[in-house]
Amino acid sequence: MKPLRLAAGAALSLLLSHARGEPFYQTKTPYAPQQASASYEAAPAGYTAVYVQMLARHGSRGLSSFKTDLALYNLWQLARQRDALSPLGQRLGADLEAMMKANALLGYGVEGIGKPGYGNETLQGVDEHTGLAQRMIGRLPALFRDAETQRRRIVVRSSGKDRAADSAWFFSRSLIARQPGLAPLFDTAIDRPTLYFHKLNASQDAQVPPATLAYQQWNKSGELTARKAAIHAAPRLHAAALATLGGLFTPDFIAALDQGRVSAANTGSRTYTSADGQFTARLTGDGETRIASAIDAALALFDMYAAAADMRAELHADFTRYIETAQARVYAEAEDAVAFYEKGPAIGENGDVTWRMAAPLLDDFFAEADAIAAGGRAHLAKLRFAHAEIIIPFASALGLSGMAEQLPRAATYSYDNNPWRGDQVAPMAANIQWELYQNAAGGTLVRMLYNERETAFKPACDGARVAGSRYFYDYAQLKRCYR
Repeated sequence: MKPLRLAAGAALSLLLSHARGEPFYQTKTPYAPQQASASYEAAPAGYTAVYVQMLARHGSRGLSSFKTDLALYNLWQLARQRDALSPLGQRLGADLEAMMKANALLGYGVEGIGKPGYGNETLQGVDEHTGLAQRMIGRLPALFRDAETQRRRIVVRSSGKDRAADSAWFFSRSLIARQPGLAPLFDTAIDRPTLYFHKLNASQDAQVPPATLAYQQWNKSGELTARKAAIHAAPRLHAAALATLGGLFTPDFIAALDQGRVSAANTGSRTYTSADGQFTARLTGDGETRIASAIDAALALFDMYAAAADMRAELHADFTRYIETAQARVYAEAEDAVAFYEKGPAIGENGDVTWRMAAPLLDDFFAEADAIAAGGRAHLAKLRFAHAEIIIPFASALGLSGMAEQLPRAATYSYDNNPWRGDQVAPMAANIQWELYQNAAGGTLVRMLYNERETAFKPACDGARVAGSRYFYDYAQLKRCYR
């Protein structure tokens, strides 16, 4: 099966709609490069590219598990049994069934995906990392040509989770397709400590760093639980939920749901078989995901709406007809608020608890750059593949403008009081790249690309910029700024 290819016009359309702030898919936003490489600032005279390193999120994926979709389908069945569906609501059941089937079979027949099912990359995700690799080698052709003659290694690391490891495979395959001589130069392995730092645990890992333990305590804290509850209790969110559900269910059913007299959970089983009959998925819900209010139902539907944007090749169902753009904005803002406190910059009085655990990853970036600055040429590139939960705290650790601003405890995140946006910080296939350049005297410069847009380091490091340049920094000065 060939990867989905987005036409240039479609990619541009997606980018323009993204720039307008719609549609609202939060961290499930499909990837689009944020700047054309032809518009990048030229390197200062005498400097050439000598190295590149990257942290990337996995590409577009399906639903992570058999939970929200089944719970919402069971709610829909209850409404159907009570004759409580509108004409539009009657269509929802088939679309939810299509969503469950597409996820159950996701990845079947796709080279590079070993175990089909929930959580896998979609063909869109394959295409995102294929294109990302092609643009990297196209941007730095001389660097990659020299790799073969100098036998420099391309270090590839992933969190070990399937979708991250698969992204690494698709990215690497794309580089090799462009330049076959690179094939023997890859060094691939799993690196949980720096690429899955939020989920380290005593049973799987040699040790759990104090910073990870502090984050995990925060993630289970009463303060965070209360903050999430306040976000989900916002009148605006409730009003949007009632408006969305009003197009699907009768007023009596919505009232019963909103008053706790009707609920549904992800119980029951499903069996799906591939078109060729060679693969069958048997799934059973665990009953732990519950829809017990209008807001629960609306956010579950929003989850389908956002997931569908990443499954355009596999899913033939239109979830945009169930949620109006104004309502999607309210749901995205609520989801962004939760992510902001869970793993983003969060509360100023709590310090760096949400991103301190990213320090070893930042150390690794600097260690790689140090080796190049010292004249080392063992590595041509280091390519890391992980998750939104890694990208988001790393952006905070870097102190990037618009991605690291905290709020005081007395304030509550909103689109009006903070620039942090999930679709900018961690869309699907989000990536942060550092390119290193050197001159004949050994001077070393670094430029950062964030989602392929030239991006400034934290404002405190402005003094490290090369005179007359916006995005090239003297590496030694930049390191001192961060250290």
